Amino acid sequence: MTTKKKYNIPVEATLEIIGGKWKCVILCHLTHGKRRTSELKRLMPTITQKMLTQQLRELEEDGVIKRTIHQEIPPRVDYELSEYGWGLKKILDSLCAWGENHIVKVYGDKSAVLEDSFLNDKSFDKEEESPVN
Repeated sequence: MTTKKKYNIPVEATLEIIGGKWKCVILCHLTHGKRRTSELKRLMPTITQKMLTQQLRELEEDGVIKRTIHQEIPPRVDYELSEYGWGLKKILDSLCAWGENHIVKVYGDKSAVLEDSFLNDKSFDKEEESPVN
């Protein structure tokens, strides 16, 4: 017999899926398109391969991302947001905006502490819409 889980407030259910240090970072990268494991590792140099693999598996099990295995030699695996996962885009955008404001408040010059990345480039279109509306 399966017991139903009880939550005190709905944010607990959200954090159960996207909580932790790396899941939101992975999801933010996937809002900009499909990524291979090696690309994600390069974009997040401080994550261990074991942790990246674990987080990707959990996100896939929760239905937030899709894993596609291409029948090539060597095999190629891509990860992308699922239709369900695209529902997190506004949350992720809000987390990024809050984080940027926090960096400015605490450090002043965000360029001193924020990595040089296309994700942090203001000219990059942050209002990009998901393929699923």
